Amino acid sequence: MTRARLARRAGLLALSAGVLFALLALWVVRTPDHLLPADAALHRWSVEHRPAVPSALARIVTYTGTGFIPYVLLVLAGLYAGRTIRQRAITAAALTLCLGAGQTLRYAIMMLIARPRPATADWATQASGWSFPSGHASTGAMTAGLLIAALFLRGSRVPRLAATVIGVWGAAVGLTRVYLGVHWFTDVIGGWLFATAWLSLLAFAYLSRTGGRPTVGD
Repeated sequence: MTRARLARRAGLLALSAGVLFALLALWVVRTPDHLLPADAALHRWSVEHRPAVPSALARIVTYTGTGFIPYVLLVLAGLYAGRTIRQRAITAAALTLCLGAGQTLRYAIMMLIARPRPATADWATQASGWSFPSGHASTGAMTAGLLIAALFLRGSRVPRLAATVIGVWGAAVGLTRVYLGVHWFTDVIGGWLFATAWLSLLAFAYLSRTGGRPTVGD
């Protein structure tokens, strides 16, 4: 399969995820109290099922999805993906720039929508800002996608176990936000859709630059 064909698929995925995100955002804005059907039920279940150990584990996982940790992971991934000092520096910088730009855009959308969070009495961790889309969910998903992309940049054979662990971690970061009571479930879905659209757009741009080159399997 050529990079041009992969670029077209990435572009289609970016468009699809972007449309779904826009529709979900519109639904959130136009719904009374900004609550969608599953939000209240899942929030209530989470509040009622929070023993000490699972809550502590959830807080550890949620902590890894914000702040400096995703950037450290991406720098390490960039150093791993490159084969020369120059390649390593460029790849690490590009990965962190992609995440930073995505976070900036996500923050601007969050401020525009201004969806309130669940009641603070139900929180089992700290949180700040508006609720939709979830910053942890989008950052975790974007970081996971960029880490997997770094594995592909390193070579054609991507360790399935590593990719699976990274993907599970990215999803878990978002789910902990619901479990800890600081986000509605649709905030997390919105974060995942935003991350999918952003990563797919980046993939489209990257693959389009070398559209004539064949990829492995051609």
